[in-house]
Amino acid sequence: MKKLSFYLLMFTVLMISINTKAQTHQLTKIWETDTVLRTPESVLYEAKEKILYVSNIDGVPTEKDGKGFISKLDLKGKPIQLEWVKGLNAPKGMGIYKNKLYVADLTEVVVIDLKTAAILEKIPVDGSIFLNDITIDSKGVVYVSDSRAGNVHQIENSKVNSVLRNIKSPNGLLVDGKQLLVLNNGALSWLLPNDQLALLVDGMDPSTDGIEKVKENEFIVSSWAGAIYYLNTNGSKQVLLDGRADKKNTADIGYDAKNRILYVPTFYGNKVVAYRLD
Repeated sequence: MKKLSFYLLMFTVLMISINTKAQTHQLTKIWETDTVLRTPESVLYEAKEKILYVSNIDGVPTEKDGKGFISKLDLKGKPIQLEWVKGLNAPKGMGIYKNKLYVADLTEVVVIDLKTAAILEKIPVDGSIFLNDITIDSKGVVYVSDSRAGNVHQIENSKVNSVLRNIKSPNGLLVDGKQLLVLNNGALSWLLPNDQLALLVDGMDPSTDGIEKVKENEFIVSSWAGAIYYLNTNGSKQVLLDGRADKKNTADIGYDAKNRILYVPTFYGNKVVAYRLD
């Protein structure tokens, strides 16, 4: 009986070890760009054309100075067109819907034609201070966070409505099916039908920034201060990268889900770094 108990115990320990290993992930660096970018804040992977769009603040992140621009890179980090669209202010998060690129630009959302690079529209968000991240649902409804005002807005047919108000530092947004996921102040939550937040994972660096889906219930989250996490909505999290001590920023990430490649803008480092996720 004692021998049987011992074997059962060893089997349990082995299974826990296997499960723990199965849930461990790592990032392996593939390449990094030269320092030709200018305060890159966000990377958006576009699968159809195999392009990386990068928003460059090129100045003070809070100022309307007209110095901001969007870059187009190939999938090895080489510039296709460094200043593809110019004359923005402090562009940050981006999203694509039907050949249009939507860019959060301080107090307005700029709509750009992907084929011609023409600015089609600028949608002002009244009362906004620091528009930050963007996500778009399957019907073309745009969601944009305002990290300084503490709000999340919804834009449909160029009309703006608020879906969340007075929360602390909302930033990364992601539509996952019919759910809107929200990063704010080190926590990941999802928006309930009554416009309240339900907490999924917390305890991350308070500068939580970008979010990308890896597979069902599993996500990668970046924090501007330099930490990148692998999350499961069961509440578990793993630190994949931590450059906080060296002040190596990791801003709003992009992700190629098919090839499991993560694209990380380094903000003041003026680079984008690509990592393979294993």
